Amino acid sequence: MTAMPGFEVVAQEAGFFVVHKAPGLDFHDSDGRPGLCNLVRLRMGGGVFPVHRLDKATSGLLLLARSREWAATLAGLFRDRAVEKYYIALSDLAPRKKQGLIQGDMVRSRRGSWKLTRTMERPARTRFLSRPVRPGLRLFVLKPLTGRTHQLRVAMKSLGAPILGDALYHQAVPDWPDRMYLHAHTLRFGLQDRVFSYACAPGEGSFFLDEGVRQALHDLGPLERLAWPGV
Repeated sequence: MTAMPGFEVVAQEAGFFVVHKAPGLDFHDSDGRPGLCNLVRLRMGGGVFPVHRLDKATSGLLLLARSREWAATLAGLFRDRAVEKYYIALSDLAPRKKQGLIQGDMVRSRRGSWKLTRTMERPARTRFLSRPVRPGLRLFVLKPLTGRTHQLRVAMKSLGAPILGDALYHQAVPDWPDRMYLHAHTLRFGLQDRVFSYACAPGEGSFFLDEGVRQALHDLGPLERLAWPGV
């Protein structure tokens, strides 16, 4: 991987880049500072076109197209839910259930947040499973089946186990963590008679780098091969 402050280039394909975004980096320019898109343009040269996004506080894998045509093709895969996405998260609180499906409509709440409801008109849907790391720390694997703003953060909040370090959905504690512990770990999709699959473990955050967390993630194996609970 080729590193630059704020991101690493994980792969370069004919029509797109795969980059690993660091937590705290905006997708677009903000407050006079270049965002991810412009940083990649500076590093790689040529066209760089967004396909999908991650929250500023979330780290992990992103696709960036080399042309408008490729951006439209890749965006179509996301729109058709043909891209498998796997995230990992940590929580210091015990969930109401350890695995399953979280679903429901999302509506706006206070302070720019969202909340999950019991209605099912246009539901956000997320599969998840979890493993204990040690008392007071649990690893979650999240597989979003839809793509809504803050979907995974709201899903975790609805379980009673908001993401560690999430300043919007988790009650602050005196010893606040160094980042929000949500990471886009794996992307997988088929295109032009080929299967593209990329995975990248988190490289920032003391809890993600904890040996117990690293071992728990290793024990899971490739996330796309996990046996997901029936729903």
